[in-house]
Amino acid sequence: MIRLGAGPLDRIVAVGAHCDDIAIGAGGTLLAMCLARPGIRVDALVLSGGGSEREEEERAALAAFCPGAELRLTVLKLPDGRLPVHWDEAKAAVEELRERTEPDLVLAPRTDDAHQDHRGLAKLMTTAFRDHLVLRYEIVKWDGDLGRPSAYQPLSPEIAEQKVRLLQEHYPSQRHRLWYDREAFLGLARIRGIECHARYAEAFTVTKLTLNLGD
Repeated sequence: MIRLGAGPLDRIVAVGAHCDDIAIGAGGTLLAMCLARPGIRVDALVLSGGGSEREEEERAALAAFCPGAELRLTVLKLPDGRLPVHWDEAKAAVEELRERTEPDLVLAPRTDDAHQDHRGLAKLMTTAFRDHLVLRYEIVKWDGDLGRPSAYQPLSPEIAEQKVRLLQEHYPSQRHRLWYDREAFLGLARIRGIECHARYAEAFTVTKLTLNLGD
């Protein structure tokens, strides 16, 4: 298995259509990066949940998932499940995010995600961050849309357990959902770990990747 580092990581962009998307899809990766690089800047954008208890949950959660980081979080008020109708607002928010940062890494939803909000945001990121490394995270759900990832971030057992604990602790509004539990999160992480010869891992798809192997 080839292991390629992304080089110095000073700035990260993380986006989600809903509060908890980022933490579910890439919370372990954020924890690992922020613990390894104190002071790293994380610009996060969430399209829905603004002004509600969901925003309060998200702010507390991402602060916990990004320890020691310079976190800048924006939570908009777009209605859940209605992104196509609010395309212009979402596009403007993504473009504003792009104008204020030059990230080394972008964490975003998958372009083939079954949820229309996830999929729509993913497409916006494709046009706004054309020359960046974009890792597209996965979210387990009823739709059964998990695919075959192309990139993996191994997680230590400690990081994997911490991710699950923080998800349970900071998003009480989601605990009633059938898929929102320890078994689902650790189970998927275990499967992805098997696929990359680790105990646990988070997995991503990469649409386009430019290599620089000659330097």
